[in-house]
Amino acid sequence: RTLPEQVADRVREAILAGRYRGGDPLRQEDLAAQLGVSRIPVREALRQLEAEGFVVVNPRRGASVATLSAAEAIEIYDMRIGLETRLLRLALPRLTAADLEQAEAGLMQIDRETDPARWGALNWAFHAALYAPAERPRMLTTVKGLHDNVDRYLRIYLAPAERQALSQAQHRALVVACRRGAHAEALQVLEQHLADASAALAAGLAA
Repeated sequence: RTLPEQVADRVREAILAGRYRGGDPLRQEDLAAQLGVSRIPVREALRQLEAEGFVVVNPRRGASVATLSAAEAIEIYDMRIGLETRLLRLALPRLTAADLEQAEAGLMQIDRETDPARWGALNWAFHAALYAPAERPRMLTTVKGLHDNVDRYLRIYLAPAERQALSQAQHRALVVACRRGAHAEALQVLEQHLADASAALAAGLAA
């Protein structure tokens, strides 16, 4: 990976981990000093992160961490519902026992994980295990970007145990439907799962 891509990875990880919060300034000289690079790869990295929706660049005030509004969260989830149900629809006829076992192993990892900062990555690994057989790498990359854009907010607003329990129950219902070959049911469970997360996150952001 190029140096700007590596810098973008480091800054993105810091945003997702909550070390940088919405509205925090991202000064090029500070980042360059922290990461031991020149300002040029930092500038290119910030442009990449702006395109991904993590950073806002103002010509006068410089770069800052993007904030998310309730309306933006709803729009992101609308996009996710469309793309993820399409991915699952394509994947369902190709899902193998090994794919489902991988997804179930991911759910067990989520159950055991006590650090909310890890839930997002584990949640994505679960969904990706079900979508990968669709063999749509570009679509999967797009969905991953949308997932990452809301992940840091999900940890803030949806961390309570009851919300996590509901999410896991829906995950398991999805796997059961996939294992039974109940395609319509699986798609319905996935859409409801994403719609519930959208409503909860939008309510938290609007509060």
